[in-house]
Amino acid sequence: MLDRSVPPPGSPPSPLKGRGALSNPEGRFEATTHTLEDDGWSRPAEAGEEAAIDATPSRPATTVSIERARSIISRNDSPDVPFEQSINPYRGCEHGCIYCFARPSHAFLNLSPGLDFETRLFAKTNAAGQLVRELGRPGYRCAPINLGANTDPYQPVERRYRITREILEVLARANHPCTIVTKNALVERDLDILAPMAQRRLVHVFLSCSHLDNQLAAKLEPRASAPHRRIKAIGRLNEAGVPCGVLVAPIIPALNDRDMEHVLEAAAAAGARVAGYTTLRLPHELKQLFREWLEAHVPQRAAHVMSLVRQINGGRDYDSRFHARMRGHGEFARLIARRFEVACTRYGYTRRGGLQLDCSRFTPPQPASPQGELF
Repeated sequence: MLDRSVPPPGSPPSPLKGRGALSNPEGRFEATTHTLEDDGWSRPAEAGEEAAIDATPSRPATTVSIERARSIISRNDSPDVPFEQSINPYRGCEHGCIYCFARPSHAFLNLSPGLDFETRLFAKTNAAGQLVRELGRPGYRCAPINLGANTDPYQPVERRYRITREILEVLARANHPCTIVTKNALVERDLDILAPMAQRRLVHVFLSCSHLDNQLAAKLEPRASAPHRRIKAIGRLNEAGVPCGVLVAPIIPALNDRDMEHVLEAAAAAGARVAGYTTLRLPHELKQLFREWLEAHVPQRAAHVMSLVRQINGGRDYDSRFHARMRGHGEFARLIARRFEVACTRYGYTRRGGLQLDCSRFTPPQPASPQGELF
């Protein structure tokens, strides 16, 4: 288990190579908290001495635990989310995006939304079998299922566990439509499934890309595919006949908002015809984690970034109200919305809501029977 202690005031945590979070604070449901205090016994290492053990930042490895899901389809009735159903093959996400709004969900597991979220993962290895059972239930109503609503279905551990691929195989056999949101070019691996689904209007993919700065990406989203690689993936999917759009998300004021038009231009050149965007969301523990990241990586802009974040959230770090949480409000938020609208018109994008998937082909899957099939 990782040490969840946080450095004392005045000693900001140091960045860890390949990780987004700098610390591992307790989740909001924990009954106790831990802090480091200088008792006067430690001293800085002198010339020729090895540094003290606790002064050297650790490099936590990724661990994956197997989870047997009791249900796999999540339902959503939020008025500002464009899907009713979703599947998350994994809990936690190794991409390590510091801005990920899903980080606080790890607190429900008594784990930290910080480093725990990106290093202590859970794989739902029975997802495909559970999906067969849920799709086959009497009264199931077919509606597009989103993969990637909370954590990325193509994060690096998918190469080993292949849970997302197994889910797609079930959906393809049942002619069930789905949408996919990812930051990883690994989605190209499943073109042999996605291309035939696309011919039947059963799938639409979105690559999330909020900027084109590889150096920033290495710090902001350290284990996701590089921005230029995501743009290339958009091109390869569209060339294969799989409709693939772009999500410029999240837009972070004074950090990556300058790249919005460049991303839309590059994605359009790669064949994207549908685009969307969201602004930065900082629910619960994410506020502290993001502030730590700013102070470590862009200290000269940290105060300015947070000032603009508060401007688009009515003076707070986060406004959780429907319709406000995704786009913000106020003058700066309206400026972002106008820039996005103008760029989409310039590069030939259609509205995201114009996408129509075919639910009429759905055929409930039949669970495997020990007696086999007669016909």
